[in-house]
Amino acid sequence: MALAGRTAMWWVRLRSSCPASPSLSVSWLPAGLAACERLYSSRSKDKLDMSAYPVESIRNFSIIAHVDHGKSTLADRLLEITGTIAKTNHNKQVLDKLQVERERGITVKAQSASLFYKHEGVNYLLNLIDTPGHVDFSYEVSRSLSACQGVILVVDANEGIQAQTVANFYLAFEAQLAIIPVINKIDLKNADPERVEKQIEKLFDIPTEECIRVSAKQGTNVEKVLQKVIEKIPPPQCKTADPLKALVFDSTFDHYRGVIANVALFGGEIQKGQKIVSAHTQKRYEVNEVGILTPDEQPAHKLYAGQVGYLIAGMKEVTEAQIGDTLFLYKQPVEPLPGFKSAKPMVFAGMYPVDQTEYNNLKSALERLTLNDSSVTVHRDSSLALGAGWRLGFLGLLHMEVFNQRLEQEYNMSVILTAPTVPYKAILSSAKLIKEYGQAEMTIINPAQFPDKLSVSEYLEPTVLGTIVTPHEYIGKIIALCQDRRAVQKDMLYIDEHRVMLKYLFPLNEIVVDFYDALKSLSSGYASFDYEDAGYQAADLIKMDILLNGNPVEELATIIH
Repeated sequence: MALAGRTAMWWVRLRSSCPASPSLSVSWLPAGLAACERLYSSRSKDKLDMSAYPVESIRNFSIIAHVDHGKSTLADRLLEITGTIAKTNHNKQVLDKLQVERERGITVKAQSASLFYKHEGVNYLLNLIDTPGHVDFSYEVSRSLSACQGVILVVDANEGIQAQTVANFYLAFEAQLAIIPVINKIDLKNADPERVEKQIEKLFDIPTEECIRVSAKQGTNVEKVLQKVIEKIPPPQCKTADPLKALVFDSTFDHYRGVIANVALFGGEIQKGQKIVSAHTQKRYEVNEVGILTPDEQPAHKLYAGQVGYLIAGMKEVTEAQIGDTLFLYKQPVEPLPGFKSAKPMVFAGMYPVDQTEYNNLKSALERLTLNDSSVTVHRDSSLALGAGWRLGFLGLLHMEVFNQRLEQEYNMSVILTAPTVPYKAILSSAKLIKEYGQAEMTIINPAQFPDKLSVSEYLEPTVLGTIVTPHEYIGKIIALCQDRRAVQKDMLYIDEHRVMLKYLFPLNEIVVDFYDALKSLSSGYASFDYEDAGYQAADLIKMDILLNGNPVEELATIIH
């Protein structure tokens, strides 16, 4: 009877929330019912009272590490200890919600969760953000750190410090965050925590006694990590009495409720019914719902300064929730927060619908996915062979693959991707071309636009500063590989008696396609690689055309050294 009553209620909700059409399409029903059931269950939860957590009892922190060092597993244990999720054997990478993350076993998207923890008689609110470890997603990491006052730096007791550990440490160090070093996987039989402690002391100047040895898988010592978070990480520096100032650090799109923005409050308080303004678009909204993520949405009466949560305010357009935007109360304008420096694409590829009739569907799928992954840049493009499409900029090859996979899985779109290229520059010498482009320097993201050598004084190619961490027995092979890729050695440092850190200046196009795979196979999978942008350098470049029946096909053209 109760079940029938609930089904009837969903049906009424469904009828009221769907388009006013008497004939409901059957294919739409299960999805609609599921969504309404979700709505029904989330609305029936009691709203939380967040006023019990003043600024002094809040700690905002991220977990950062090299890929596969156990960040998400540590996050699972922290969620279990604080009672945020029930203890079961099925809790494996709970915060990795995307299908692509589960299939590949990597974190692609930073996820946040609020934990409640009692320490020495005081109730604390801990906001945790689990971040990706792969170099292609370092933009997610730097964005997450803006909402934090401290980090847990996880290092594998078996692998030791790797390239991305170094890069993430410096991101946190430059943001002046408190750093808690955690050595994970001490349960493995090859684990050597003493060696890793020495590496941390030598590279990062953190005394060995500050390192916490844990096994996230078995839960050993994880409680100590929470106590250290409360002792070492400072509370956020903000007041509830100040005017509202909220930073949008992430956003997702829900078909039924519009844009859901993840916000960190740097001042004031926010509740349902308030009128807010976006500093970026100057548009006005009314707040429909606020709450915290535990990791599922949990509505609250109000959010206060220092807290991290979500907000739904009737933003219908995907472009309205710009990541890095500041929200404030209507008629109480504030100085916008600095936001984030925009991500710099390293790899460009053309994307076209397999069938031109799918163009509009692909366009809306791209808009929604780029809302959730703001580091992708999109330019309109068209080609004779493939029709209308886009030129997309990605942070790396894995980023491109994951984006393509998400388009297929989440939006059911199959697309044609052209070969990846990197952004070159040309310094023009002909006055006619300079007048046409409005400046003497042009950026080439599509090989079809490559200017002729006669009208160019020099070509420039992008370079990156690469960091390689490897066991010392592979040095010879790796140096040969780097020289083969036109790289210039900048530095070489022994981290301990077994591991070496090499720094090289690489032309970006030499590492973009298969360098990482070659490095892994040369070093039996032990070497790790990370890179950062290092500007442009002059190069001798040429366009290689591929002819089909004697005619050049511009989609197959590439730029080579």
